[in-house]
Amino acid sequence: MPAGSILVADDDAAIRTVLNQALSRAGYEVRSTGNAATLWRWVSQGEGDLVITDVVMPDENAFDLLPRIKKLRPNLPVVVMSAQNTFMTAIRASERGAYEYLPKPFDLKELIAIVGRALSEPKARPRENGKPDEFDAIPLIGRSAAMQEIYRLVARLMQTDLTVMISGESGTGKELVARALHDYGKRRSGQFVAINMAAIPRDLVESELFGHEKGAFTGANTRSSGRFEQAEGGTLFLDEIGDMSSNVQAKLLRALEERRIERLGGNESIPVDVRIVSATHRPLEQEITNGNFRADLFYRLRVVTIDIAPLRERREDIPMLADTFLRLAVERYELPQRSLSQGALKRLVEYNWPGNVRELKNTIDRAVIMAEGEEISVRDLPDEITAGIPTSAKAQDEGESDGVRVPFTADFREDRREFERRYITRCLEHTQGNVTRAAEILDMHRQSLQHKLRQLGLGRRYVSVGGETQENHDN
Repeated sequence: MPAGSILVADDDAAIRTVLNQALSRAGYEVRSTGNAATLWRWVSQGEGDLVITDVVMPDENAFDLLPRIKKLRPNLPVVVMSAQNTFMTAIRASERGAYEYLPKPFDLKELIAIVGRALSEPKARPRENGKPDEFDAIPLIGRSAAMQEIYRLVARLMQTDLTVMISGESGTGKELVARALHDYGKRRSGQFVAINMAAIPRDLVESELFGHEKGAFTGANTRSSGRFEQAEGGTLFLDEIGDMSSNVQAKLLRALEERRIERLGGNESIPVDVRIVSATHRPLEQEITNGNFRADLFYRLRVVTIDIAPLRERREDIPMLADTFLRLAVERYELPQRSLSQGALKRLVEYNWPGNVRELKNTIDRAVIMAEGEEISVRDLPDEITAGIPTSAKAQDEGESDGVRVPFTADFREDRREFERRYITRCLEHTQGNVTRAAEILDMHRQSLQHKLRQLGLGRRYVSVGGETQENHDN
């Protein structure tokens, strides 16, 4: 007797054949079609215990069909397949009630396992509780297998309140994943509040988290609410969780267990309703062994773990990331359209990226400013990316004549000074001498940039006028 009846819809005959064979061997009864209309007819007639459907079909998009299926048969599991392997594909599948999202190409063993799980524990997935199309920005980018798994995890978790721990090297995008869990989840109407434990002096962390009463410590002149209260009804993101003191760890554990907090210096018990998402680049299991982190707090925070692979382990994502950062930089700096040469893209893909996605973004931002033409070449990239490439090879990569922008003097300090002069001068030329705007582009304070201008002998060229620094054309 068949273990269950499966309805398959995909306009690719080869995929239908493969699924028919694999599911039949697994003991299921299978019916397949190449269009959405037939699938809908079967579903409306009460056929099938589970649906497997591609997103794009010739007569109707599965995302349009899914709400109708879930309205008519809310307990019918629907597995969505797609070659459009983006974050929004996974989110839209979950928002519209899909049991699971499976990117193409898929693993047949994984598909069989999903079918078995869905049929053994049938349940209605959360119904659509918003309009996915209202989300225009896609915070997570990449088509690698590692990123696809993150998309699927986010889609599964976004309608829950489970505490999530995100692990990964610095610069991999841990906060982006945390924001995705919030922005596409049931708490998106509340606040997303982030706190970086490593960026706050240890003696102030408790006050930042739980707030304080007037007079709780020197300088506490008024009552102040903490991040827990600010995140009420929303999500509290605790970044670099491994940097907390033992005292704060104990108080955080109590807050998670009792869902209540007390302000520093107070005795009022305040109820809180927040979802906790934490992140770390440290191996916390080792910190527990070393006695630096509480095991009970670790397991309370790590109900679900999301591991983000470093960029060097998902190089296939680099072209898409670089293209996105390039487009955003051009828009932000109001520049003409830029493109990456094949040679430059090759170097980006080959580089090891110790700073991960954050380093790639900063590299693209710099290259957009440094490029003299519409195309970003190898010679517009930082030295650490082009290290070991002779000048002639750089030129050959781009089909350009030999030459360098900064003369080599065998004096590292002087070369660096010359590079800074040209880089900052080019940035100021772009902002027409507006130092405040240039400081924003360079990610510096205006005063720091003014100091740097004086150090580089550019102080006379850019002079202060009415509190703003402008180019001096009298030189």
